[in-house]
Amino acid sequence: MTQSVLVVDDEPMARTLLRLMLVRAGFQVSEAEDGYDALDKVQRSKPDLVLLDVMMPGIDGFTVCETLRSKTDTSALPVIMLSAKTDLHSINRGLQVGATRYLTKPISPDELARQVRDVLAANASATL
Repeated sequence: MTQSVLVVDDEPMARTLLRLMLVRAGFQVSEAEDGYDALDKVQRSKPDLVLLDVMMPGIDGFTVCETLRSKTDTSALPVIMLSAKTDLHSINRGLQVGATRYLTKPISPDELARQVRDVLAANASATL
């Protein structure tokens, strides 16, 4: 069964690039254009993993991650934050609000696929 990834980024070109990278790696990909859209799509489509940008209008990625962690049905959903914010404060904050991993942009297709596979494999092992 193909694993699904929800790509959340307010930049259409970034979403397209990430979607192409993940589809090429064998994942089923859906997209959300902001935090509100992400929370709605997580509830409706139940992805296996969320790839989440930090800087977005409305609700930022930190708040989206906190919200997912606060709900019983999404508290264990793997969340990889992928951001241009590379400062230590942002990385620590992302991990504190519950991100499974915090990666920085730009990222190569191979590294993105490896990180997503690693997180999904670790999550599958933890639920056995």
